[in-house]
Amino acid sequence: MSVEIVGIDHVQLAMPRGEEPLARLFYVGVLGLQEVRKLRALRGLGGVWFVGPGVSVHLGVEDPFRPAEKAHPAFVIRDLEKARRRLEAAGVEIVEDALGLPIQRCYVHDPFGNRIELIDERDGGFTAKRPRR
Repeated sequence: MSVEIVGIDHVQLAMPRGEEPLARLFYVGVLGLQEVRKLRALRGLGGVWFVGPGVSVHLGVEDPFRPAEKAHPAFVIRDLEKARRRLEAAGVEIVEDALGLPIQRCYVHDPFGNRIELIDERDGGFTAKRPRR
């Protein structure tokens, strides 16, 4: 018997205490997600939650704060080239994939230094497409 995983409810990233306005600027203003109200019992903990088509991101306060520099969510992007232009216009540094894989992807960091992978929709799901061992 095994656990039957049927999906991911959300991804959680850390953020410094009191930086919710900066999180909103990036996750809503740049990435285009929408903020959702946290559960009443969790509101006093700080942080903020965001949703978009097929994705939910929770930013939770971590004391002391340490960004996720290697671990990361990978978001599937409908038009990666258009997203690159939007990110550059917003002053977000784009880190190109240096591995030479046949996948259109890049990395960005949120305002707190958390790494986020962006994968073109045409290449999305490349992990699930790999042969099983």
